[in-house]
This record gives sequence, C-alpha cells and structure tokens, in this order.
Amino acid sequence: MLNKIILMGRLTRDPELRRTSSGTAVTSFSLAVDRDFKSQSGEKETDFIDIVAWRNTAEFVSKYFTKGRMAVVEGRLQIRDWTDRDGGKRRSAEVVADNVYFGDSKRDAGGDYGSAPSYGAPAYSAPAPSGGGPSDFAEIGEEDGELPF
Repeated sequence: MLNKIILMGRLTRDPELRRTSSGTAVTSFSLAVDRDFKSQSGEKETDFIDIVAWRNTAEFVSKYFTKGRMAVVEGRLQIRDWTDRDGGKRRSAEVVADNVYFGDSKRDAGGDYGSAPSYGAPAYSAPAPSGGGPSDFAEIGEEDGELPF
C-alpha cells in the first residue's frame, strides 16, 4: 500500500515548536497550496493544509521557516479521530511531514533567514570561454544529418 504526499505552498503562520512529555520535538503549521485550475467564477482557489513534523524535521522547520516562506513537504496523509469540548466526535486530516525542503531562495523570500544551511546541489555557473574565442560546443546545422539520439 502507498500513502505518499508531496505539497508545495507558503506557510500561513510561523511554525509552533513544542515538546512531548518525553522531550520529543513536534511542530505544526499550515500550507496555503494553490490549485492548478480556476473556479467557475474565474478565481484561483487555495487549499489550507495542516502539517505536523516530528523530531529533527520539526526542529529544522521551526528554525528556518516563517510565515510566507515557500516550502516543499514530503510525507503521508493521516486521519485523526478526536472528541471536541462538547463531546462531539470529530475527524481531522493532516500531513505528517517526513521531509521539508526550501521552495524558494533567501532572495525570493525577501527576508533574512540567518545562517540557514544550503541543501541540494550548489549553485553553478559555467566558466566563460578563455580568450574570448569560440566555446567547446559546436552548433549542429541541418546539413549535418540526423541527431545522434
């Protein structure tokens, strides 16, 4: 069986870091995720999805993410049954985050995020050709025949 969810959206509020009685870190936050289509009225609709992260992921999110920051969340859907204050039975859906990634750069987010670690591939710029001469790549013209793939 498979229960895998990947979401990309903006945090609607700052994450709340808490600890269980045994000291395990847990944080919760919501993501605003735009739908890929517009409603009948022509408006873009947004879903607000509750996320919960545990242990190192919780500490990472609470340290480096704030309201408005774009995040990519990878996790699983969890349905919880609970009882409200009036004794009514309730049901909630939330995503339990296994991994959370930056969905934007510091520059795009428009804020200072301290010394957030850089995950993933480092930025790379191709070196400029030396001496201003032609590059190592040759353009293939139509007269060269078929492409080799």
